[in-house]
Amino acid sequence: MSTTDRKGRSADEKPPEPHEIFERAREEGVRRLERSPLEIMSTSLVAGFDVVFGLVALATITAALTPRFGEDAGHFVGALGFGIAFIFIVVGRSELFTENFLVPVTALRSGAISTLQLARLWLISPIFNLVGGVALVLIVSVQGVLPEGSGEAMVTIAEKVDDNGVLTAFCSAVVAGALITVMTWLVEGVGSIGGRIICAWIGGFLLTIGAFNHVIVVTLEMIYGIRAGADVGGMDVVQNFAVAAVGNMVGGLLFVTLTRTGQAIGSSDSDGPTED
Repeated sequence: MSTTDRKGRSADEKPPEPHEIFERAREEGVRRLERSPLEIMSTSLVAGFDVVFGLVALATITAALTPRFGEDAGHFVGALGFGIAFIFIVVGRSELFTENFLVPVTALRSGAISTLQLARLWLISPIFNLVGGVALVLIVSVQGVLPEGSGEAMVTIAEKVDDNGVLTAFCSAVVAGALITVMTWLVEGVGSIGGRIICAWIGGFLLTIGAFNHVIVVTLEMIYGIRAGADVGGMDVVQNFAVAAVGNMVGGLLFVTLTRTGQAIGSSDSDGPTED
């Protein structure tokens, strides 16, 4: 038998309060930080594969549609296709570096987790995201593996990223970090697998349609583009990686994690007893 709250909403229909989402995130954060290094490496490695599958969708769709409908239309539909990468990550429980700004940080408030465990996670996850991603990029970028024109699509994307100045790259990275951290908050807040899929897909689409500077996604785009002949140097990739990592952390930690923590604390303080 279902119950209702003071506003007459069914308990089954009532969305979780911010402090309830925060508590879910904290429990998941404790679980992540208590894992062995081998498990962190494995989940991060798989996430790199997942990102490249999204890039394959982006490249092949863009290459197929651009000659007929133009570059803008090709990119738009390609961005829709890239969303599968984040669906794979969320449903398959793999792990991107930028997913670890909200969830593990909330676990620090439990007192059972150390900053050393968080530092270990932040060190291992980006390295193995790139190891997995680069390994798959080297395979899919072999001539003939993907449809004709896919490589040219990635060349265009990589060179556009490389054309950005440091300030533009940093600001774009701040947006990317905030966007993925918001996505993480929403994924923790929904109870159904369908809701999680929708949140993940929207996050992946917005990241790609805006060409925001996500440290893992853009690094793999640039490496893929270099493999396809883009006029991008190795030091350009390294420089953008550093700028993107810092910007992603600023966006994820300051713009989202800090504000959502305040929201959760306020929600908890105002959640008084209900009347019979």
